Amino acid sequence: MRRPTLEAVAARAGVSKSSVSRVVNGDATVTPEIRELVIQAVRELGYVPNGAARSLATQRTNTVAVIVSDPPMGVISDDPMFSTVVRTMSRGLEEAGKQVTLVLAGSSESQLRVEQFVAAGHVAGVLLLSMHGADPLPASLARMGVPMVSHGRSAPGVPYVDNDNLGGARVAVRHLLGLGRRRIATITGPLDMRAAQDRLAGYRETLRDTGRRSIVAIGDFTRVSGYAGMRQLLEDDPALDAVFAANDLMAIGALRALHEAGRRVPEDVAVVGFDDIEAALYTTPRLTTVRSPMTDQAAATTRLLLGLLEGASGEPVIMPNELVVRESA
Repeated sequence: MRRPTLEAVAARAGVSKSSVSRVVNGDATVTPEIRELVIQAVRELGYVPNGAARSLATQRTNTVAVIVSDPPMGVISDDPMFSTVVRTMSRGLEEAGKQVTLVLAGSSESQLRVEQFVAAGHVAGVLLLSMHGADPLPASLARMGVPMVSHGRSAPGVPYVDNDNLGGARVAVRHLLGLGRRRIATITGPLDMRAAQDRLAGYRETLRDTGRRSIVAIGDFTRVSGYAGMRQLLEDDPALDAVFAANDLMAIGALRALHEAGRRVPEDVAVVGFDDIEAALYTTPRLTTVRSPMTDQAAATTRLLLGLLEGASGEPVIMPNELVVRESA
């Protein structure tokens, strides 16, 4: 198959060849409308600039890119586990003799630059972090044939390492049911992320097995959304007596909202989180949570990529969770 040309991209986007060239070369004077048209055409056609194609064919590299596809004010800005994951990955790669580059790809423009960077042969492999369901980046990189592993599930066909989000949510809700709680709510993560989808599914399936109804507020894995979600839940169902927050940050926000509403934890409302971050030991009361093996997961993700670079197969890995019972439930 012939490689798409600059002219073909221009025709697909309905703009001039010079406009395409300016977008591809990162010219900041291009209007957002033109840039979006060109970016879309580049992705649809799988266009790679000539110089990048030559580099891809001739250049060898020992660099691995850790790519974070999250907006600047997304979950990573609030998540204390992010630095742990990146540090663990970096240490494992460096011990294997690899150079590490951290790349943020939270916008269409930055994603296009990432695609060009990878297509130019600057990296031997890619580790993906914080992928959202509608993100086109994993599929674009997969078409380039670069070895790639996702920390958590992302696009179909991309090897991944994840923790048992579905099973962990089930354990959390069963614990609340075992305490005699009858009206159990949840605060979800962003539902375009697989982890949030699985934790919601585990919650719903466990309640459905007992004939209880779901009581749901949508969050985004941040403290602020946990606080807002808890306030919404109390307004929607004042009689609720437990909440499963899909991560600890949202559980911490929920504890604040319950305190302000005069609800005692766990006497009036029991609270369970997910992740077991360090702050869970310092809440009042201390937070019951599902411990996810984040350091082990990051290390396993790195090992899986290193294996791919040596020609091994990329079988998915699911890490087990455990419930850590403290005073909040």
